[in-house]
Amino acid sequence: MSTSAAAKPFKLTRVGDGPILTPRTHIPWEESAVLNTAAIHDGELFHLFYRGITHSPARNRSCIGHAWSRDGVDFERADGPVIRNGIRPECNVGVEDPRIVKIGDTYHLCYVCWNEEKVNIALATSRDLWSWEDRGIIFGFDEFGNNKNATLWPEMLGGKYALIHRPMGFAWGEDPHPLDMWLSTSADLRTWQGHRRLLRARRGEVAWEHEKIGLGAPPFRTDQGWLMIYHAVDARMVYRLGLALLDLDNPSKVLKRTDEPILEPAADWELQGDVNNVVFTCGAVLLGTELWVYYGGADTVIGLAKGDVTEWLAEA
Repeated sequence: MSTSAAAKPFKLTRVGDGPILTPRTHIPWEESAVLNTAAIHDGELFHLFYRGITHSPARNRSCIGHAWSRDGVDFERADGPVIRNGIRPECNVGVEDPRIVKIGDTYHLCYVCWNEEKVNIALATSRDLWSWEDRGIIFGFDEFGNNKNATLWPEMLGGKYALIHRPMGFAWGEDPHPLDMWLSTSADLRTWQGHRRLLRARRGEVAWEHEKIGLGAPPFRTDQGWLMIYHAVDARMVYRLGLALLDLDNPSKVLKRTDEPILEPAADWELQGDVNNVVFTCGAVLLGTELWVYYGGADTVIGLAKGDVTEWLAEA
């Protein structure tokens, strides 16, 4: 079901006049760009786990850094990365685009791990958000090919872990459009089964979803359903954000979806940068009914936008 024509479209509002995090040029591993951050609130602090980039000596070498804040706007940052590229041959170019959930008493940070040949999904875990154990690749190249835009579902589904992911060059059966969101399940975070599409791009119907879609932030449980932010790309390669509501018992059932983007490039720092015309999120925090979305602007800086979802959920 789409939003009603009579309903006011849900939109996010930017916080402040500019980004909340910019590259620290004196820190070599993030001197060129910071972007695409995981986000979580532990009851006291906001934590961001963000991608930091250096273009020296080669372009787009990336690590994952850690920032924290009491108010969610003004952040302190660690000098060194939480996860560094080159920790294994499969990620000698970069580790990037982390997304975080807490399952039980453990935080699970999924991230993209890539080299010159393959793009895989890896995992790190923590009990306190400060010290991390890298678990290595959990969803490899062999079954689906290159893969990214991944997170574990924030709850066990049917007693199993569930992984949202977006294969980059895989088509199931006779479907000619592989660039959609998928859901797979596993009992051990190594062997994955039950592969099914979770959300499809509305190609030919919604112009800003023409090319592909992928996960934004991990979904949030609400009384009305699973609230999920996603990104979509149009024919001109402009990245925008949308919002979907999924059934609590059957997440593959879409209850509602925004027809218009909830955020699109408009500020100078979203229109021009390492990659122009991009707003892209890997992390958000839901505080009551207020959605705080942390997002990369033009693949160069990190911004924050907020919106109250009360009315949008009530219309479901």
